[in-house]
Amino acid sequence: MGYGLLDTEEQPKPRAVPTAEVTYEVTGEGPVEIAYLARSESGTATVVRDAELPWRTTVRVPLGQEPSVAITLGEKGGRAVCTLAVRGEHVQLATASGGYGRATCAGTLPPAAN
Repeated sequence: MGYGLLDTEEQPKPRAVPTAEVTYEVTGEGPVEIAYLARSESGTATVVRDAELPWRTTVRVPLGQEPSVAITLGEKGGRAVCTLAVRGEHVQLATASGGYGRATCAGTLPPAAN
């Protein structure tokens, strides 16, 4: 028979990170590659390759992060417009055109309260 100590203490749960609702939208002639920041606390982007337009998504982004959406057109070019809204308020619009054209829409969120 063995005796030992059991760790019965509850581990503290990580605090939920406050977020804000962010809407990314891309319109125009596709397909395009879209990279955007979502709930990743590490700051890594989510990438959608060969996205058909129009494209739209609403995500939650941690406060203190800088939400952004970047679009890249393909070799054949075209024209695409990205928009960014935070909590329903329009923040930025940018246009990409031509072969491998690029555009980025970015905004800022207030820091999380401690």
